[in-house]
Amino acid sequence: MTKKNLEKSITVGITGNKDIHWKSKLSEIEKLKIDRVSLFLEQFSTKIQRGKIYKAILKSRIKEIPLIHIRNEMDKNEISFLLKKFKNPYLTIHESSFKYMGKWKGFHKNLYLEMNYDDSIPGNVDVKKIGGFCVDLAHFKTSEERWTKEFLYESSKNKKRYFKCNHLSGFSFKKGRDVHLVKNKEDFNYLKTLPKFIFGDVMAIEIYNSIAEQLEFKKHIIKLLSSR
Repeated sequence: MTKKNLEKSITVGITGNKDIHWKSKLSEIEKLKIDRVSLFLEQFSTKIQRGKIYKAILKSRIKEIPLIHIRNEMDKNEISFLLKKFKNPYLTIHESSFKYMGKWKGFHKNLYLEMNYDDSIPGNVDVKKIGGFCVDLAHFKTSEERWTKEFLYESSKNKKRYFKCNHLSGFSFKKGRDVHLVKNKEDFNYLKTLPKFIFGDVMAIEIYNSIAEQLEFKKHIIKLLSSR
């Protein structure tokens, strides 16, 4: 990828689990005049809380949200709202989400699978039934190091049509796992070791760091990936 393509592909992420987390990040986004971000709703557990987030975003300067990580209890109305209001983002899900496919009928091709690395894949998981993979890059690296079933499953689908988007966090070689509160830019150096086929056209930064810190890490990530 070129630096120009990476600049657009890599987005900062609104993350957290408390109101102060999304409010502080949204405040930074306004101050830094950012209009394209990704949204991680996994830890915002109530519909009321998420409703506040949606309302604030719609009043903000944000123009595009290319990726949203959703929760299993979301109903079709909430899914439809996200797709309509935020210009058909990639909606990312977990392996556990496949048991909820019935209530999401009609939206399956909008869903993209993020795999973990616990070396166990539920029997109902089938990426062919949805839009494709959202490879969590640090999870993939962890799975590769441990040679888990998730790594083998994703690697076996080595066809570009399956790999559309990514979650992007740090990875500690010392701990052998993903890092979501990054203290050192070197925690992203693992990206240079990954196969090119797993990279999609949207890479959403998924760390708890401030937006300003995410932007600094983004510069380092662009240098790493543009030099491949």
